[in-house]
Parts: sequence; C-alpha cells; structure tokens
Amino acid sequence: MRPVRESRAPVSGTIVALGGGGFSMSEDGRSAIDDHILELTGVDRPRVCFVPTASGDSADYRRRFEEAFAGRAETSVLSLFGSPPHGYRDPTVLLEQDVIYVGGGSTANLLAVWRLHGLSAILREAAQAGVVLAGISAGMNCWFDQSSTDSFGPLAPLRDGLGLLAGSACPHYLGEPGRRDQYLEWVRTGELADGYAVDDFTALIFQDGALADAVAERAARTAFAVRRDGDGVIEDPIEVRELV
Repeated sequence: MRPVRESRAPVSGTIVALGGGGFSMSEDGRSAIDDHILELTGVDRPRVCFVPTASGDSADYRRRFEEAFAGRAETSVLSLFGSPPHGYRDPTVLLEQDVIYVGGGSTANLLAVWRLHGLSAILREAAQAGVVLAGISAGMNCWFDQSSTDSFGPLAPLRDGLGLLAGSACPHYLGEPGRRDQYLEWVRTGELADGYAVDDFTALIFQDGALADAVAERAARTAFAVRRDGDGVIEDPIEVRELV
C-alpha cells in the first residue's frame, strides 16, 4: 500500500523522542523512561508494539524488547521484513495499540520501508486516536521534518522525515563524537531547520506538536532547543526532570 500524498503537518497526540536510553541502552532492560512511557497511556497493562524496521527487524533487538516489557505490557512486534518468528503483519495493527515504540538503526532505511507500506498515514491516525508514539535515535528522528543521521555512513542532514513534529532533531547529542558540532553547523547555515538536540538517557515529550516535558533516567543529562541567530547559532537549554 502506497499513499498518494503524505501529509507533513504537525500532528495532535503524544510523542516521546528519546535521544538515547530506554531498554535499547540498558544492560538489564530496566529503564525509567520506558516506565514513564507506559504511565503516559493511563492503562494498567498497555498494549505496546515494537517496530524494529530501522535495524532490519533484528531478532536480538526484538528479544530484548520482549524481555524488557514482559509482565507489564501486552507486547507485539510489527515485522515488515517477514522475519521469523513473527512474520509479516498488516501495519494497521498499530491502530490497536496503546504505545508504538520505534527502535534505532538507519533512519533513511526506516523511512523508505515505512513509505512503501503506508505507515506514514497509519502513524498519523494512531497518534490522533491517542496512541503514544515513542522511539530512540532513528525512532526519534523519524517524527520530525528533518534530522541528523549516520544512515549514509558519515553524519549527514536528512530532510524528508514524517513531519509529525516540526523542525529538526539530533539524538545522541553529547554521546557520540561530532554530533553536536555538526548539528550546530547545519542549523547555523540553514542546512537543517531549528530543532531539538537530546542527550543519551534523555527524552522530550510533545503534546499536540508542542514540547510539554523533558525527562532523564540518569543525572546531569541535557537537552537543547537549537536555533539559527543571524550568522550564528544558539543552544537554549531545556529544563530536564530526572525520573526517580
């Protein structure tokens, strides 16, 4: 299924953008940010569907997700590669979830596969119906208009995100060499629009397209609103609340 036209207007609903952290970066699968995502649903045992497209439906990634959420959520995995044991699933299953959790990997490959399978419209519909959208790294980038990505090897600007959130995004802001300097330069020169830079173990929470909260699962974590200012660029610190 291929949509004829893809809307890029900001969407209503809740989106959690992890610069890094969650079960993906936890040695034991425990994550205060993931706990908070479940709390945002207001459901005792929420239905959580993991979408590992960016990693090519990595079997290990799927296993780690299921182990991390076992016993506290009804888990499922959306496989678009037809990988066992899940096999291909109709993407409209996303409309039946309380949380859609997108894993990291290649942002460019994720977007290409999603568009072939019609996920752009489905995810927009899910958000507007009250499903919490969440994701780490590529799973953060995908919601925005634009982003900083290493999908092509060296860091590069990507300008064709889903546009559920306006502006640009940079995950792993202080956690990976070159991320900060390159993102600041792209915003300064207009290669990328003004946007958000998020450290590892930190997440931004958007409600109806506007930033509503910033949380971290480790101490001394940071996030910034980054904007072009004449010939320069400004990092405006965002107040980050440590989850306990």
